[in-house]
Amino acid sequence: MNTGSVDTVPAMLAQLAAIVGAAHVLTDPDACDLYAHDVYSSGLRPVAVLRPVDTAMLARGVAEATRMGLAIVPRGGGMSYTGGYICPHAHCVLIDTGAMDAIIAIDPVDMTVTVEAGCSWEKLYRALRPHGLRVPAWGTLSGIHATVGGGMSQNGVFWGAGHGTVVTSALAFDIVLADGRILNSGSAFFRPYGPDVTGLFASDCGAFGVKARITLQLVRDATAFAYGSFAFDGHHALFAALSEVARSGLASECFGFDPYLQAQRMKRESLTKDAQSLLTMMKAQGSAWKAIKAGAGVIAAGRSFLDDVPFSLHMICEGRHQSAVNADMAAITGIVTAAGGRAIENTIPKILRANPFPPVNSMVGPNGERWVPVHGFLPHSRLVDGWEAIQQLYADHRSDMERLDVHAGAMIAGVSRSACLVEPVFFWPDALNPLHRHAVEPAHLAKLSGFPANAEARALVALLRQGIIDIFRARDAVHLQIARTYPLRNGHDPAAWGVLMALKSTVDPDGLMNPGSLGL
Repeated sequence: MNTGSVDTVPAMLAQLAAIVGAAHVLTDPDACDLYAHDVYSSGLRPVAVLRPVDTAMLARGVAEATRMGLAIVPRGGGMSYTGGYICPHAHCVLIDTGAMDAIIAIDPVDMTVTVEAGCSWEKLYRALRPHGLRVPAWGTLSGIHATVGGGMSQNGVFWGAGHGTVVTSALAFDIVLADGRILNSGSAFFRPYGPDVTGLFASDCGAFGVKARITLQLVRDATAFAYGSFAFDGHHALFAALSEVARSGLASECFGFDPYLQAQRMKRESLTKDAQSLLTMMKAQGSAWKAIKAGAGVIAAGRSFLDDVPFSLHMICEGRHQSAVNADMAAITGIVTAAGGRAIENTIPKILRANPFPPVNSMVGPNGERWVPVHGFLPHSRLVDGWEAIQQLYADHRSDMERLDVHAGAMIAGVSRSACLVEPVFFWPDALNPLHRHAVEPAHLAKLSGFPANAEARALVALLRQGIIDIFRARDAVHLQIARTYPLRNGHDPAAWGVLMALKSTVDPDGLMNPGSLGL
C-alpha cells in the first residue's frame, strides 16, 4: 500500500482531480481547516476535500484515492462532537456529501422515500409535509445542517424518539466501499431480508463505507397533538416519572432539563425570536381558536414560568384523534402527579414542535462559551445511580470547575420502553473554532462577546467527559456517535467484536476507510 510521501501528495491530488473534476476537489487551506474541526475536536487538515455530486463520482473518487494509499474520512453535516470525521493522520481525503442532497423518490404507495446522503433532515421534513408523510424517527434538533447520511452513520435521536433512533427507520443503503464498489444492503421496502445487512452498516461511523443513498420507511404524519410540561423538585421524582412514561409508550417525545441547562436555554433567544416562534407555533395548531388559546398561554407565561423549577420534563403526544391524544396526556399527568411532579405552562414543547429544526446557535453558550455534550443510554434501573455518580464527579472537581468557570447541565429523554438518555453538557470560556463560525448565524455570532483560548479549562472538560464515560461504562451504558470517543470494544462480547473485525477486513482490507473509527 502506498502511504504517500509529502512530495507525491500533489501528484496524487492532481490525479484525483483528473478522475472527478478539479471543481470537486478542494485544497484551499481555509476550507481544509474548516473540515479539520467538529463541534468539539480539532485534528489534522485533510490533504483535500472531495465534494461529489452523485454516487458514480463518489465511487470513482474513493476508488482512486484508496488506490493511491490515501485514507477516506466521510462527513455528513458536521454537527457531531466525537471525532468521527477528524483525520487520524496526514494523508486523508475527507468526503463532504453536501452536494449530494437530492430527494430521489417519494413513494406514498409503498410508503418509502429515497434520498442522497447529503440531504438534511429539515429538507426531507419539508418535502414530505405536503404529502402528509414523515419518517418515523425524523431527525435531531441540528437537522437544519445534520444530514440523513450522517444520521445513518452516527445514529441520532430526538424527533420521533417514541419510534426509536433514526437508524431504525432505514430500509436499505447504497454504500461505496473502500475499493469503489457500490454495495446495496437490502430490500427497498422491507427490512430485514434475511440477515440484516442494512443493520451492519448502520451506526458504523463511516468505518465500513460511505453512504451514498438511503431508503427510509414512511408513516402518515400526525394530525392531533397534546403538549405537557411538568416540574419536579428532585431527580428521584423526575426519573420515576420519566421511566414510567417511557415504559408506557404514551409520548412521541419526552425530554427534560436539569436546573442549569434549563436556565441556559431560557437565556438563549431574544424576545423577537420568541415572537417569531410564537407565530409559527400558533399556525401549527391547525385552527384559529386553538391558535388563540395556545398563543395566549405562551404570552401569559412569558419567560418566568421556569424560574422556580429545579427540574422539568416536556412531553408531546400525537395521533389522529384529538380525544385520544388528550387521553394520553391525561394519563401522563397522572403518572407525573403520582411521582410527585406538577404541571406548568407547556411553552417549550409547543414552540419546539412548531420549529423542529432551529438554527444551531445553541452549539455555543449564550455569551459565546464553548459547549459539548457527552451521553449514555441507561436502563431504567440504573438511572438514579448513574445520575448520582455524575453529580459526585462534579463535587470531586468543584473547586477547579469554579476556578475555571466550567459549568455542567444535562438533558434527559425517554427513548424506548427499556432505556433513557442522560446527556450531560459542559459550558466553558474558550475560543470558538472555524466550525462554530461557519455554522452559527452571523447575526447571532456578532452579538457574542467571545473568549480567548483557554487550554486549562478545555483540559478539565476533557477530564470530566472521560470520567462520565467511565461512569457510563461501569453501568453497561450504550452510546450513539461512537466514532473515536466511546469504547465500543469494551461493551461487546469478544465473539461479537470478532464479527465486526471480520467485516472490516472484508470491506476495507487495507484499513483506509475512516481508520480508527469505532476503534477498528
